[in-house]
Amino acid sequence: MQGLLNDWRRTHYAKETTPDIAGSDVTIMGWVHEIRDLGGIIFVVIRDVTGRVQLTAPSKKVEAEILEDIRKFRKESVVAVRGLVQEAPKAPNGVEIIPNEIKVLNLSNQPLPMDPTEKVQAGIDTRLDSRFIDLRKENVSAIFKIKGQMFHTIRDYFYNNGFHEINTPKLVASATEGGTELFPITYFEKEAFLGQSPQLYKQMMMGAGMDKVFEIGQIFRAEEHDTLRHLNEAISIDAEASFMDDVDVMKVLNDMLINVLTDVNDKCSDELSILGYELDVPKGNFPVVTYDEAVDIVNSRGVEMEWGEDLSREAEKALGDSMGGFYFLTEWPSAIKPFYVMPQEGDEKYSHAFDLMYNNLELSSGATRVHQHDLLVKQIEERGLNPDGFGSYLKAFEYGMPPHAGWGLGADRLTMVLTGSENIRECVLFPRDRHRLTP
Repeated sequence: MQGLLNDWRRTHYAKETTPDIAGSDVTIMGWVHEIRDLGGIIFVVIRDVTGRVQLTAPSKKVEAEILEDIRKFRKESVVAVRGLVQEAPKAPNGVEIIPNEIKVLNLSNQPLPMDPTEKVQAGIDTRLDSRFIDLRKENVSAIFKIKGQMFHTIRDYFYNNGFHEINTPKLVASATEGGTELFPITYFEKEAFLGQSPQLYKQMMMGAGMDKVFEIGQIFRAEEHDTLRHLNEAISIDAEASFMDDVDVMKVLNDMLINVLTDVNDKCSDELSILGYELDVPKGNFPVVTYDEAVDIVNSRGVEMEWGEDLSREAEKALGDSMGGFYFLTEWPSAIKPFYVMPQEGDEKYSHAFDLMYNNLELSSGATRVHQHDLLVKQIEERGLNPDGFGSYLKAFEYGMPPHAGWGLGADRLTMVLTGSENIRECVLFPRDRHRLTP
């Protein structure tokens, strides 16, 4: 039985078509990137997931029927080509393919909604409207190849360090952390919400004896932001570990990120080169600045900040200008942290909470968690929340909850750091913000 492609199968990717295989016959498949018809000779650049290769069709070497078929090519059509590889120093990869057989797999409509060669520049909204074509550009696909390597390394790190992967519900009955930044949905006869965070479920897994867990999944925040760093649907990398405190899980985060930076630098050098971005890989432990020290730094740089406030955008910039690179911000005021964050012994106005920053960008928040039932109820009430809304969560703390700590890390923001992107929308395949629900 013949399949759709009959006997056509790719033998080489563009990147593999090099002077080393000059004189060989190859079959390549990809998109028509560019066409130049000079009459006696036609040049076609074919693009695939690895790069580009040039098809050269001189009228003296190629049958007239093939030349005629090539002239029917349209930009961004999908084609397959069989031909002979020969050296051509000025062509991509230093080779060209002289075709002896071609097959048009799918003709593209014209005109294109945007130009993937970028000879005509398109704004971000136009690009996102036609994201399926935008993603064909090598500088855009490079971002997602780097992001894929990031997830690969993160999973490897967790598995190699005894963490178990979990998947928690994204349909929830109440707010994870209180507040109103929730997307309500109709759930049969009840109201439900899209989950803000897997936090409560991670903690319940500590009571379940799972010891160390991680999750990579979607989170949803109904915040009416219009910034370069916020989205309403994002990917969060979450970790939680029993018998650890904030210092321990900061070390986990620190070491995991150095692994990520090292792997991306080593394994995605081509993609970083396409982006024109040089990745700095730090060694050892990231610097630590306390909240009190941060307030002093911010005020010393002419930005007003009172003790007990969260960092404003201006304060983040001032602190980032002073610190630079990766650094931890620790010993936050308890009053501005969620109810499940452990206050410090002896001075409860401070907490065992931390943020991980990169320059002026917050990447992660974490803490030692409250593991005592009564203290948890007290802190829920102090924040104006009703403990009855957390019944199944609180129950897990009545029957032997170990001390534990953890963090959540924004995958899309981390991708910004790894790729040098300034707009988080560049780092999400199909971003969701307050104005964009398609494609």
